[in-house]
Parts: sequence; structure tokens; C-alpha cells
Amino acid sequence: MENKAFHHALKIRQDVCIGCSHCMRVCPTEALRVRNGKAELYENRCIDCGECFKVCPTSAIIIEQDDFNKIFNYDYRVALVPSIFTGQFSDEITATAVTSILLKLGFNEVIEVETSVELLKEEINNYIANNKHTKPVISSFCPAIVRLIQVKFPSLVENLMLIKPPLDITSAYIKKKLQDKGVSDDQIGIFYITPCAAKIAAVKSPVGEDKSEVTGVLNMNLIYNKVLKSLVGLNDSEKEISSNRECLTGNSLIWSLTNGEASQINGRSLAIDGIYNVIEFLEKIENEEISDIDFLELRACDESCAGGVLTSGNRFLTVERLHKRVDDSIKLDDKCPNSKILDYKESLRSSMAISEINPRSMMKLDEDMAKAMKKMERSNRLMCFLPGIDCGSCGAPSCQALAEDIVQGKAAISHCIFLQKTMEQTRKLNPNHSFRIMEKIWGKDRFEKNCNKIDKSKRFH
Repeated sequence: MENKAFHHALKIRQDVCIGCSHCMRVCPTEALRVRNGKAELYENRCIDCGECFKVCPTSAIIIEQDDFNKIFNYDYRVALVPSIFTGQFSDEITATAVTSILLKLGFNEVIEVETSVELLKEEINNYIANNKHTKPVISSFCPAIVRLIQVKFPSLVENLMLIKPPLDITSAYIKKKLQDKGVSDDQIGIFYITPCAAKIAAVKSPVGEDKSEVTGVLNMNLIYNKVLKSLVGLNDSEKEISSNRECLTGNSLIWSLTNGEASQINGRSLAIDGIYNVIEFLEKIENEEISDIDFLELRACDESCAGGVLTSGNRFLTVERLHKRVDDSIKLDDKCPNSKILDYKESLRSSMAISEINPRSMMKLDEDMAKAMKKMERSNRLMCFLPGIDCGSCGAPSCQALAEDIVQGKAAISHCIFLQKTMEQTRKLNPNHSFRIMEKIWGKDRFEKNCNKIDKSKRFH
């Protein structure tokens, strides 16, 4: 089993949190609880999908990323940009204009993540052909999905494709190219502009690798606003500075969109987006209700990376703009030189594999197997007494979650409001003690008259 701790980009600001439980209710892995009137994260369950970030009414959940000024610590600064970044901007703002502004902001080079897709596509098809006994092969593109399988579907870990995603392959290419030019490692700063929290976590704590070649990760929303502000007042010639940007094929441009990857894979391939859709489908795979699929493209966000929590644009418009870019690239194909990455094809191919990915089951109740079995038996017995309506009044998202918390010493059966009433009737619990229990979960001020909390609970961003 892997002992290395997950890095989490999602953080909870306790000073801002009002303990509303919105985050707890949407978390797909039940990684959140409410204690002392504040949200509390169970880090072994969190997959950094960002569902909690989307629903927090007070912006108490934040995503930590690197400071933009960190780029100036390096002599040669590369912006590693996903193709969906250009899709955030209106049609009149070209990809070349965006690249020009990024260079003005301080980068020496701008390269799109999907530059390595043509190499990767060939490698994936070879991988599937050589692993016919493993069906379906599951894409390792989305780090939230990789972590989801590790913690919620550990029996499917062996189905994960042991090949690096484009982000890692392209960053390795950048490093090799610059080293060949005589640039030393300590002078190279590769900064990825990310649409989601999971990719920040993946860079800081990669699965199947010791370390990432990416130096830092920047919030896409932040960079979008910087670019947009810089574009104001510039004339067309200033927006179209020659940037020596490498061309992408149409297939590469849409790789990070839903069905962009699956459509390029031989055999029967399916693309599923949205974390809850993915979970539902994986449950069917795990229960062997669905078979005969060669490849699964699974993405945590709706419309894949176009729907990432750090994007600024409407995801459907982003998809439309990228497809328009594909159409334009097809028209200009004869004017686009071959990508320079092909010169590094053999050396990159030899380093595309990642090591075995291990399960990190959230169902593991104890490191000692015998103790874990006893705790599971006790948890099952507790479910006979709990009401099974998953109301969340106990500060846990479900009765099953409460039962597991109880056997791990993190909660008590008296936290269930229904059992409290039963215990009060049989005089096993004093009503005053019941009230103190609820105060301990939801906070003392929760039961006081305060009209301001109504406004806070409605303030969704």
C-alpha cells in the first residue's frame, strides 16, 4: 500500500465557514463532516474534485495555488497552457493573441499541454492491445478520477492505465528541449495554468511518480483575468506578436473535452463526464453489470476540463470555441509545420509509463485486518439502530458514515437526533445533554435567533 499522503489543494477557512453542511451533502466520497459548527475534512477520503468549492455559500473553501510572482525566480519561464484556456475568451480574441499577452506578462515561451497528444494516442492504443486481459482500461488523464478509484473503487485500480497524461509528457518534453539548448535545470520554471484543484494536487503529490517536472501551478481564473486586463486597449498588431507557438492537430485540441480522448482509441470506447455519472457507471463495472468495453474516458467535471472549477468561461461556449479552432486548424493544416516534439519521440516514449497505482480504500477502518473486521461488524450492527434516512443532523452525510465514525471513535450514537429522542423517552439521556450534543456538532450560536444566517446560506457563488 502507498504510504505517501495525498496533497490537497482544497482548504477550509474556519474563520469564514458557517457550518451550513452544503459541502458535506455534495461530497462524492463523504470526506466532510460538521463539528463545532464548522466543516471538517477527512483527508484520506478527499479527491480534490471541487464539488464542495462550487456550493460553498461563503467562499470558505479555497483552492491553494502558487503565487504568480514565483515565475520570476527562474531565468527561463514556460507557461504550460491547456487548450481550453483559449476557449475562455470571446471569438475575436485569437489563441495567438492570448499567447502574445502571456509572453508580455513575463513568460519566455508558451506551449499547450496537448502538444504531446499525438505521441500519447499511439502509446495508449498499444497499451490496450498489449493488455487485452484487462477490460476496461481506464484513462489516467483526470487526477480526481484516479483518486476516486483509489479510495472508493479499490478493486478497479488495476484497470487504471499506467501511462502519464499529456501534462507530464509535455512538461518532460519542455525540459529535455531546454536542456539540449544548454539551459540548466535550476533555471527552468515550468508553470501549469490549471482549470481544477485536482491537477494542483496531482502536481504536488503525483500518483505513480516520485515527482512532477512541473515547477508550479497557477489558477486559470487568475491568469484569465490578467490576460483580459492586458488585452484592453491593445491594437490588433500588438495582439498578434510572433510567438513561435507549436501547432496542434484538431484531435489534440479537443483531447481534454468530453469524448476527445475516447474518440481516438481503437475498440469500444466510452466517455463519461460528471463525478456522479462516473460513480454510477463504475458501480456497474464493479458489479459486472457492464462488460466488453475496451477503454473508458472518465472525467470528474461536466464537459470535462471545460467545466473545471477554476475556469471563467461558460463550459458550453468553451467547447464550441475549441471546435471552431479545430475547423480553423484543418483549413490551415498545410501551413502548419510538424511539431518539434517528434524529434524527441523515442526518448519521451521510454519514459511515458508510471509505476503501479495502489488502492487507498476509504472503507479501511483499521490498519490491523482483524480489528478492521470487528469494526465493520460493529458498524453493521449500528445500522440496525440508525434510522437510515441520511438527514445529516448528526454532522455526518449519511447514517453509514456516522456508523463508521462511531466505530473509529470520532462520533457517538447519541449524535443521531432520532436516537436522542428515543433515549430521552427511556430516560437514558437527559434533554439538556441532548441539547449540548447538538451544540457540539452545529455550534452554540446555531440555536440563537439571528436573521443574518439566512442571507449567508443563500449567498451561492
